[in-house]
Amino acid sequence: MAERALDDAGVAALAAVLARAGALTFGDLRTKSGRPTPYFVDLGRVATGRDLAELAERYADGIERVFLPPHGPGIDLLFGPAYKGIPLAVATGVALAARGHDVGVAFDRKEAKDHGEGGTLVGRRPRDGDRVLIVEDVTTAGTSVRAAVPLLRAAADVRVVGVLVAVDRRERLDLDDPASPAALDALGAEFDLVPAALAPIADLVAALDLADADRARIAAHLDRVGPR
Repeated sequence: MAERALDDAGVAALAAVLARAGALTFGDLRTKSGRPTPYFVDLGRVATGRDLAELAERYADGIERVFLPPHGPGIDLLFGPAYKGIPLAVATGVALAARGHDVGVAFDRKEAKDHGEGGTLVGRRPRDGDRVLIVEDVTTAGTSVRAAVPLLRAAADVRVVGVLVAVDRRERLDLDDPASPAALDALGAEFDLVPAALAPIADLVAALDLADADRARIAAHLDRVGPR
């Protein structure tokens, strides 16, 4: 099961910044993959320097708790998949540097550049032996991570040690298969990496001041789509 990277105080702080930014909405919605959902996480709405800095601090907290020694293997490079992973990687890299952890930061382009430095990757290029952490907003089907891992491994002999998202939706990868694992857990098994989230959705909801109807709809949704 994916690791929860924040303690209760950290989850409360994450909930506060998402609520202030309007990054967590409720209603009859759909995810990028087309799944119906009673809530939607959009970190693209974290759009001020203050809110982005606070969000980055929560990512830095999670990285220290799960991926840096003595708790984890250490990291050399943060990778943010385009597009929403780009500001997350950059801001988190700055937050980590302020704590004494100076790591590389990289991200990808949607289309390869055929002039200048060329290629798909921007930032500190992967090097042989790098321990890479992918930072993302949320994953439902794992599409961006599945694209990022081979891209990174093709660039150098790296070890992708983990993926860290803001919110674990705790939804089965294959909704038609009751035995299917949660999407984030499946990524861990498929790529031999540590899957982690700042908070699972149930814990985040518990930290928010929501209407009873919204809480009930999310609980019913998770009961239908969650791993068995």
